[in-house]
Amino acid sequence: MKTKPMLTLKDVKKIAAGAEAEALANNWAVTFAIVDDGGHLLWLQRLDGAPPVSAHIAPAKAHTAALGRRESKVYEDVINGGRVSFLSAPTIEGMLEGGVPVIVDGHVIGAVGVSGVKSNEDAQIAKAGIAALGV
Repeated sequence: MKTKPMLTLKDVKKIAAGAEAEALANNWAVTFAIVDDGGHLLWLQRLDGAPPVSAHIAPAKAHTAALGRRESKVYEDVINGGRVSFLSAPTIEGMLEGGVPVIVDGHVIGAVGVSGVKSNEDAQIAKAGIAALGV
């Protein structure tokens, strides 16, 4: 039987603190979501001034990154490249840049999704949160 690392509440709090620090340092009003490897929500935080819709988009991006085992931008690029039929993929909704998987020892153990600013800035915040884990 294989074993793999998993996110703990302590880990999730570190990711959240890192994401919040990056967003505040840049004066970006965003929502960020942290999910486990199955895309189940572990943390949702909407910073002051973040658009209400971002509370729906951030978890969707995180869910997509966790289940797809890759950044959500990959799906956006596929669709923008002309494969619009991919929009019908089941249970995948957040096909926009800003969802980043958390990878430890080659295992995807969760993901972070961010919404509220430009997509590349959303991804920057997600990556800063993951970097706060120090893995």
